[in-house]
Amino acid sequence: MKARMDNPAQVIPDAMTAILSLTKAIGKAGVPASTMELVHLRASLINGCSVCVDGGAHNARKAGVTDDQLFTVAAWREAPYFSDAERAALALAEAATRLADRSDPVPDEIWDAAAEHYDEQQLAALVLMIGVTNLFNRINATTKQIAGARW
Repeated sequence: MKARMDNPAQVIPDAMTAILSLTKAIGKAGVPASTMELVHLRASLINGCSVCVDGGAHNARKAGVTDDQLFTVAAWREAPYFSDAERAALALAEAATRLADRSDPVPDEIWDAAAEHYDEQQLAALVLMIGVTNLFNRINATTKQIAGARW
């Protein structure tokens, strides 16, 4: 396996720094790191980004995600290991990642469930995290970045 090119966020000067600054700001919004890692992992699983699934699983463990959660995040609706707040964040991650799956990509029901658990700043952080994750998923899939390779 060989990547088509170096990660584009590293090829363009200052791009990775800017993205990492954004993720650092997102981390200050008050959403538990474990929830952010679950959101990142779920979106990455949907998009089939092996680099982000690999890195996301490692980061999730460091953030306190349990093995039970890690092993069942792809089937979170049927698993008893997630809180209502985590479920709301995962539903938001799925909807915002699968935009073309329905005419109303993020229905009020999903948004309102998330808003029951997170304030406006936290919702903004979740939306930004989902967006950044999808950005990395697309970069990595397009350029065939290799799982396990560390930047």
